Amino acid sequence: MSLTKDTRVTLNDGNAMPILGLGTYASSDVPKSVGEEATKIAIDLGYRHIDCAYIYGNEVQIGRAIRSKIADGTVKREDIFYTGKLWCTFFSPELVRKGLEQSLSDLQLDYLDLFIMHWPFSLKPSGAEQPTDLDKAFAYDNVDFLSTWEALEACKDAGLVKSIGVSNFNRRQLERLLSKPGLKYKPVCNQVECHVYLSQSKLQAFCKSHDIVLVAYSVLGSHRDKNWVDLSTPVLLEDPVLAQVAAKHNRSPAEVAMRFVLQKGIVVLAKSFSAERLKKNLGMFDFELTPEDMSTLEGLNQNLHYGPFKELKEHPEYPFHDEY
Repeated sequence: MSLTKDTRVTLNDGNAMPILGLGTYASSDVPKSVGEEATKIAIDLGYRHIDCAYIYGNEVQIGRAIRSKIADGTVKREDIFYTGKLWCTFFSPELVRKGLEQSLSDLQLDYLDLFIMHWPFSLKPSGAEQPTDLDKAFAYDNVDFLSTWEALEACKDAGLVKSIGVSNFNRRQLERLLSKPGLKYKPVCNQVECHVYLSQSKLQAFCKSHDIVLVAYSVLGSHRDKNWVDLSTPVLLEDPVLAQVAAKHNRSPAEVAMRFVLQKGIVVLAKSFSAERLKKNLGMFDFELTPEDMSTLEGLNQNLHYGPFKELKEHPEYPFHDEY
């Protein structure tokens, strides 16, 4: 089956997720209005999956953009697949619904299509709402994510969310969740960093065996935000092998990098606020990589995390000590 921007993957709860999503994270120096306008443009171009989060601090603007495109008749609410994320300071079971309702209020939407745990670890807030240094802004908490999951299941039963999932979970953490006594709903997805330098093949195989969809962020490597990323790491889009494959297909390295992840059967979150790039990113559906291309690009894997969140490596639920 050929892949298009309208292709959706069926989740294990019967709902369907578009295989292309718009990522909306932006560093603090980018005006929130820029993301709002970009979301409108993306919807006009045919993007139907919008990925955001409470901690991004822009759900008011992203929600306004979605509602404006509903109001002008471009889309209906059911056409849009909105993903929100429960931030780590809302993991106490009594706070989970509060965290969700805050997002719903900011967005001015009646429900979320997908609500995921942003990380497997719980944190205590200590003043900073949107930290650039997690180690200083938050203290560790010991809330078990299994109890958080039960509260998420209750939110699904209440009709506030259609689907529930996780993000940045490793295999061991997924196994703990899947083997939880009384588990009512499996996570529909695991959203993780994934690109040619971090192909996630082992994690993908595990997730696939449990009917969990892998969703990829940072597919082009990194936003190079110095607050989160080691700037000494290689720039993915400057990789010479990637450039060779791109030249072979007369495509940009970015298009090939995204197509690689997409062709692996992973949902792609393409982050851009540029109208030109938003349109150009759709070019990933206009060509196909050969098996040889896929093997070549798979060979670039370095298990490199651009966003390792090393400040939290002492947390007992830090996910990246494990191989996958």
